[in-house]
Parts: sequence; structure tokens; C-alpha cells
Amino acid sequence: MRRARCSRAWAANAALGLATCLTLWDTALGQASAKVAGDSSLQQAVTHAMAGRNGTAVVVDVHSGQILAAHRLDVAARRLVRPGSSIKTFTLLALLDAGKVDASTALVCKRPLTVGGHRLDCPHPVTRQPLYPPAALAYSCNWYFTQVATRITPEQLRAGFIHDGFTSGTGLAENEAAGTVELAQSPEQLQLEAIGEWGIVVTPLELLRAYRNLALLASGNSDAKLALVFAGLEGSAAYGMGHLAQPSSAIKVAAKTGTALSDEGAWTHAWLAGYVPANDPEIVLVVFLEKGRGGVDAANIARAIFTAYATSRSTTSRQPTAGGAR
Repeated sequence: MRRARCSRAWAANAALGLATCLTLWDTALGQASAKVAGDSSLQQAVTHAMAGRNGTAVVVDVHSGQILAAHRLDVAARRLVRPGSSIKTFTLLALLDAGKVDASTALVCKRPLTVGGHRLDCPHPVTRQPLYPPAALAYSCNWYFTQVATRITPEQLRAGFIHDGFTSGTGLAENEAAGTVELAQSPEQLQLEAIGEWGIVVTPLELLRAYRNLALLASGNSDAKLALVFAGLEGSAAYGMGHLAQPSSAIKVAAKTGTALSDEGAWTHAWLAGYVPANDPEIVLVVFLEKGRGGVDAANIARAIFTAYATSRSTTSRQPTAGGAR
């Protein structure tokens, strides 16, 4: 399935991606920006969208692996934090790989939800209809994912996360940190790990790479199991928790948000990772904010960046080619 295919896709692009990754470091502020391949508008959009925000945003070319724009690449490389619901994409992949979930797996979301002393009521609209995997991912349903998580073993979930690269550097920046994935010792720990609230910390670059690997498989996908994941990511931006990331332009986004509990205080971290265009990805983006909510704060920043890319892409497509009309 996708494990072997994803590994081959990453291997085929890794040498080019790492060889072409060029970054400029602002040593005074720790502010990093990447050399932009022919279009500074994307870098300007990233810088403007992140103005006054504590965190990082990085855009990478899906096919080459080259960084196209970045804000605080040092933070992206070294900040270790829980991924929150942004990890649910890879929890679903692990469940699909293990044969514990399929297209017919449907559950009705029930509230309230408390796991291991954490109140985790779903923020999505109340629905009495059963949720299938794509809608559960799009709505980021905590009830769904904490219930199906008990169908997989702690070893299977941990192995899946490690395979997806959440314990190794990406090679996209200097002095990268590496995430950690613990082995759950109880059903409650397993449930919390499945939704990114226990036992796993990642860097923004690790999450970016994981979504890039998915994006490499999105174009022309014929795998029915992977199709469930792609439908969920597209649904997130179309009607789900990531809908604020969708620009008003025709370009379609595939993305997943995350809001993670903080160890430092009574606030949450905000995540968004995704790619455009959804059916034939060209760029992949990660946004991480020290304080905020994924579906609002990170999604709004992502929309500004995706909008800038769509505008630049549209402008480029309208330019006359050599030998064309005079």
C-alpha cells in the first residue's frame, strides 16, 4: 500500500530535495528565510501573514523538496511540541494499514468526551449521522479517533508514526531536532497518542515532510485506502475544521488543522499542514503558532499564503510564451 509507495516516492525526490534546499539565516533575530525560486511574492506573503505572530511557516515545492518561502526556519527545525489533531491523518493511515478501519467504518459522535482526565469534546457541528473515515478526518472528530484507536496496538501506532518520519530530521535545515514517539502503556494513553495529545512531539519540519510525502502520492492516486485520507483532507478545507484555509479562488486546498494542549501554560498551540492544488499538489505548507487554535488562527494564515500562491500561479499561466502572439 502507501508505505512502500511513499518510501519510494520520498527516496526518488530526497537527493534533489536536499541538494536544492538553500536557506539564509538572520543571526541577530534567529529569523530564517529561504531563497525563493523565481517569485518573491510567496516569501512576502509568508512574512506578512506571520507578522506579529510567534511561530513558524514554511512552504516547500512538492516535487523538488526545495524550500520556497519560510518564516523562522530555526523554529521549524528545532521546536518540539505535540501535534494535536494534525497527527490524525497518520493515525488513520496506521489504522488503514493494519486493516482495523475501512470505508464502511462509521461511528456517531457522542459528547461529552473525557479521556485520561482530559476534556476533549469535539468542536465540530453536532451531527446525529454516522461519520465515515473521510468525514471523521474532515471534522477532526475526537470521539471517532479515540474509539477506533483502541482497535490498533500501541506497537502498531508507534511503528506507523516512526515510519512516517516523526523521529528523524528532514535535512531541510541545520541543527534539526528530532521528534519522539512513546509506546502507550494503557488504553487511555493510546487514545491520547492517536489524537496527538500524549506521547508524541514533533518539529514543524517533520510534519511538513510527512504531508509532502502524502502530496507526492495524491496526483493520480488509485489506492482505495489512500483515497479515504485524501478525501478527508480535501473535506477539511471544503466543509470541515480547516475551511478557513480555503482561498476564494478556484484552487482547492487539502489540509488538516490541529490544536494542541501546551505543557507551558493554560493555552493551546495551533497547527495547519496541507497542500495545493488538492488533486495535483505543487506546494506543501506547515504553519505552527505558539498560541492559538488551528481551525482559526493557523487556518487564516494558511489562507493568505495559499491565496498568494494561487494569484502568482494564475499570473504566470497568463503570461505569453515564446513564439506566441505578438
